[in-house]
Amino acid sequence: MSPRSIGVVMNGVTGRMGYRQHLVRSVLAINEQGGVALADGSRIMLKPVLVGRNPEKLAKIAADHGIAGWTTDLDAALADDDNLIYFDTQVTQARVKAVLKAVEAGKHIYAEKPIAETFSDALALAEAATAKGVKNGVVQDKLFLPGLLKLKRLIDGGFFGRILSVRGEFGYWVFEGDWQAAQRPSWNYRAEDGGGIVLDMFPHWAYVLENLFGRIRSVYAQAVTHVPERVDERGMTYPATADDAAYGVFELEGGIIAQINSSWNVRVNRDELVEFQVDGTHGSAVAGLRNCRVQHRATTPKPVWNPDLPATARFRDDWQEVPDNAEFDNGFKIQWEMFIRHVIEDAPFPYDFVSGARGVRIAELGLRSSAEGLRLPVEP
Repeated sequence: MSPRSIGVVMNGVTGRMGYRQHLVRSVLAINEQGGVALADGSRIMLKPVLVGRNPEKLAKIAADHGIAGWTTDLDAALADDDNLIYFDTQVTQARVKAVLKAVEAGKHIYAEKPIAETFSDALALAEAATAKGVKNGVVQDKLFLPGLLKLKRLIDGGFFGRILSVRGEFGYWVFEGDWQAAQRPSWNYRAEDGGGIVLDMFPHWAYVLENLFGRIRSVYAQAVTHVPERVDERGMTYPATADDAAYGVFELEGGIIAQINSSWNVRVNRDELVEFQVDGTHGSAVAGLRNCRVQHRATTPKPVWNPDLPATARFRDDWQEVPDNAEFDNGFKIQWEMFIRHVIEDAPFPYDFVSGARGVRIAELGLRSSAEGLRLPVEP
């Protein structure tokens, strides 16, 4: 029996993330493997319909990958009954209006995070989707990173004993754009265009912390703009009005304290661009994108502080690498397959608009905490 196909409207695939991770490494990769496997043994192929504002870019992407459908008319794409799913990976400012159109058209919706700039808008999207009866989901890709999957295995196996704290470091140096081209788009650094590292990264940290360790009870953050001027894609200098670094402290249920630094102004002196160190009574772990290292209490050395003598111990040598024990697929692709199964056969998909709104709420509280200098409670 030949696989059936469903149309997927993909809005925003001319951007880096939309093109690489969602179109090429997820939707097209799913088709290359023969579609999404369903519980009854059948398969679903995906028929992407590319939507955006730039016809030249859309036409080139479509031609490069043999995609028949592309348009600059979102309304027309949503009016086509063959298109069952709407996916949004536009800039955040454009997302609410487009998603509401898709809801009204009765499409099932999958969207990048943050799903809105404000908690009230994010909640309104969740309520609209529920009222219309359409299935909805938000990308929460970092849960499917090999390093965090290994970390989850350690948590589930009781490796840590009682978890005490989580310390995260994320970021890299984004060039200012004058003497070397910036590797992120300029809108990221303009608050008026929806930019800022808090809105970009705190929704990530919210779902990572709450899915692995426990609900966030309070937020304290300091958001700053370290680089006040940058140079855009046209070579024009512009004021950076959005935060480009944030230093957050999150109190979790069970008394766990999480500290996460996020910065686009830091030079990397760690093994991966993001790392989380988890310390517990029985052991510790450091997890990155792909790797995870552990130190059990039975093998923990006993350092002695002595500033008068040079350190001779190589502390990294006292850690062990956690084995893969499995083949890890692309995290974005895994979540796409989960959402397709959710739409077609009602398989579980916990990462809905409500969870997405929760992430926006944490980001909003982080910005307010920074402005007011307060530790702010998070409502259940």
